[in-house]
Amino acid sequence: MGLFEKFTTIANGRNMLDQLGFDPFNVEIEEILSPTMARIAGREVLLAGTNNYLGLTFDPRCIEAACSATRAEGTGTTGSRMANGTFAGHRALERELAEFFGCAKAIVFSTGFVANLGVISTLTGPGDTLLIDGDCHASIYDGCRMSGADIIRFRHNNAADLEKRLRRLGDRAKNTLIIVEGIYSMLGDRAPLAEIVALKKKYGFWLMVDEAHSLGVLGRKGMGLVEEADCLEDVDFIVGTFSKSLGAIGGFCVSNHPELDLVRYASRSYLFTASPSPATVASVRQALQLLASGKDLRERLWCNARHLYDGLAKLGFSLGPEPTPVIAVYVRSKEETLFSWKELLDQGIYVNLILPPAAPDGKSLLRCSVSAAHTHEQINHIIKAFSAMSADITL
Repeated sequence: MGLFEKFTTIANGRNMLDQLGFDPFNVEIEEILSPTMARIAGREVLLAGTNNYLGLTFDPRCIEAACSATRAEGTGTTGSRMANGTFAGHRALERELAEFFGCAKAIVFSTGFVANLGVISTLTGPGDTLLIDGDCHASIYDGCRMSGADIIRFRHNNAADLEKRLRRLGDRAKNTLIIVEGIYSMLGDRAPLAEIVALKKKYGFWLMVDEAHSLGVLGRKGMGLVEEADCLEDVDFIVGTFSKSLGAIGGFCVSNHPELDLVRYASRSYLFTASPSPATVASVRQALQLLASGKDLRERLWCNARHLYDGLAKLGFSLGPEPTPVIAVYVRSKEETLFSWKELLDQGIYVNLILPPAAPDGKSLLRCSVSAAHTHEQINHIIKAFSAMSADITL
């Protein structure tokens, strides 16, 4: 077998799915009908696992912006930002992102994953120290590994554990980069950002916040946890993605440090990746305008999130620690989680299946993503589908 021996565990897992007769990790969406509906295996299905928080994927203004850009500039840039891939739209989007966050500088990347890879691995290197929340996203872990810096994890959302590790670092703490997330994608909980900022003032470290799941969701203007916690001036780097609230694909980093511009000249994932297409840039610019112009979508999103969270809690399900648009439902075992996921799909509800090692603490989850585009009736339909499942699947 040689090269393929390392895939034995994956092969065993695939064999188990083959025996079950379904594969939840290879679901084909045959037709998208709306931000909340699709056709899967010939049936109409309610989408409750898309991260389409503001429901902007079908907004006619975003669609028209994308179509107009494609007609004017073509389907792609065919080059990296440093070669031939920087169009006027890329620069305009960077200016608008910086203005939205009230920051001096912004860089746009091709994906949110690539943004984390590029920023983390460029800012830090051998001899530096990274202190990251144990539940950080895979892209953060990969960026840390690429950097060659020393990587230390602290217990999830535990500021006391973070401080204990900072004390151990001594003088090294001042040149340490701490990374947390606004809303964590597995359980939907927020980082204790105010507590972490208090530690920053005490120990003098650098701080990065990934607002991937909190952009458009938290804060008066939708800037994320940095705005909700009133910590914008204390955070050194904010990274995020366009693939959730903004309904497209791409990533970014904003900062008040003018040196952020130097990252362009050293980040391999910026230098050697084709830039976002004109259509993508145009739709994101339009979505950002919609986000900045009002809070109606965000209010509708939170109404739906609380409705679903409260409804599932009343049914006795064990949920993530707080209501947010990411709602995690704990299930006792991997096998029960698989069959529960299939039972929901059979009832016309698509949610995300999260199994170890992706799920925290080796547990298994059914994860719902709520959207502003969901109707009150659709949220009730999701609750009804969960209620039809056997109560003994809950922890």
